[in-house]
Amino acid sequence: MNPFLFLVLIIAISCEDNNKVYKVSGTVYSIDLNKQKAMIAHDTIPNLMMPMTMPFYIQNKKDLTKIQIGDSVHFELVWEEIKPYARSFTILGKGFIPQNDEFFSDEFSEKNIGSVLDDASFLNLDSIRVSLSQTDGEYRFISYVFSRCPMPNLCPAIVLKNAALVNQFPEINFIMISFDYKHDTPTVLNRSYGSSVNSYKNWDAWSSTGFIEDVYRLVRQSGGNFWGIEQEKIGHTLSSVLIGKNREILGVWKGENWEVSEVSNAIKLLTK
Repeated sequence: MNPFLFLVLIIAISCEDNNKVYKVSGTVYSIDLNKQKAMIAHDTIPNLMMPMTMPFYIQNKKDLTKIQIGDSVHFELVWEEIKPYARSFTILGKGFIPQNDEFFSDEFSEKNIGSVLDDASFLNLDSIRVSLSQTDGEYRFISYVFSRCPMPNLCPAIVLKNAALVNQFPEINFIMISFDYKHDTPTVLNRSYGSSVNSYKNWDAWSSTGFIEDVYRLVRQSGGNFWGIEQEKIGHTLSSVLIGKNREILGVWKGENWEVSEVSNAIKLLTK
């Protein structure tokens, strides 16, 4: 054997051995033959990420043609730094795919993975009007907060988790939007979060003051909800969402109990 080819082979095997391999179970939602990707709703991947629906790159085209929409599958996720990929698919049977009846859907309905968020306008900390579309062409991670949150394990935790992610992903825009359009003016938000977000070029806090319909529509499309602003009895269900360069939804994390490490792993996979 050519010594150079032998050396390349040894290096390739060594690199593959250093890659972590995770066992994954899930259901195939869609298949894109051109991009060599399959959208799979997967269970918890131990030591990597929580359950979610996301696209997996499939390196071997034979694996890609082997699976079909609706298949319940086991496979391996090879965590390669340059481009993680799925391999070694085993078909277990047919899984459950929820049927999304869009007959009753409107602009305030939750959007699915891959769907595009509507544009929306807000005020930044300098009271300048900004729109979500102004950041098109970049990845964005959006979370919803409000400064009057009385629970230390809710909104403040979301802020701290955003801070941890901002340090890891300087190429992604992190946007915290307050849904408390009555109280959280730019001045109030600046007093609450300005010292944190102003230290980073890729972290912003936006006020929904004057943009009630915009914030309600965006929160609902992102899988969250809020109520009771006018009655001073605020209730909410939190949701954080990663969107792509064209505002397409890449990942959604409901609630506030998500782990930074798991979301970080998902972001790495979804933005490759």
